[in-house]
Amino acid sequence: RMIRGRKEEFKLSTLNYFWIDRFFGGNQDCFKDPMMKLGGCAAAAACDTCIELQLHKDMKGLCTEEPEGMTMETYRIFADQMKPYLRPRAGGISRLSIYREGFGQYLQDRGIDSLKMKELPGTADLKEAEAAVKSQIDAGFPVPFLLLKHKSDYMKEYVWHWFMLVGYAQTEEAFFVKTATYGEAHWLSLTELWNTGYEERGGMILYEEERNSTNT
Repeated sequence: RMIRGRKEEFKLSTLNYFWIDRFFGGNQDCFKDPMMKLGGCAAAAACDTCIELQLHKDMKGLCTEEPEGMTMETYRIFADQMKPYLRPRAGGISRLSIYREGFGQYLQDRGIDSLKMKELPGTADLKEAEAAVKSQIDAGFPVPFLLLKHKSDYMKEYVWHWFMLVGYAQTEEAFFVKTATYGEAHWLSLTELWNTGYEERGGMILYEEERNSTNT
């Protein structure tokens, strides 16, 4: 969707997000493992987090494969190494806590204690969600987003899916977020994304770097 208006009418902030081959970020559709292709979105979100933070925030040791010049082949290898921590399962990784615990165990096994996570559930106020996205993107962190169900057909590609938020734009009329999933970027209204029309909601994972940790 186009973001209309003069430049001075909105604030735009986007990450210097990575590309793999011709894809914007990772692409779950390129996985060879059928189960990962079908349900590996949470593992992909964790892999994409590691690549982005090691490349652009200089957080060492996050990736098992070299992120500089990563190809889709090495991305698949990385995703297979993330799979035991965030494996596809019946019902999917349908809670923020499953992601936080699984990715947290991966970080622990890698000896990394500088990257911390907290959950912002989809039941939180929209303004709190806006503030969280702004804070994360401005600090250089991508935002893993879990969307469960949604009343709008426009959101069908995002339903029961983990994807990344990698930018935002605030206009006078609306707050937009830039999504990265399946190797593509799109702009969506956060209001529309957040207000799913269902009681059962997902939410966002928020990252924080503790600079006084032993591996910084």
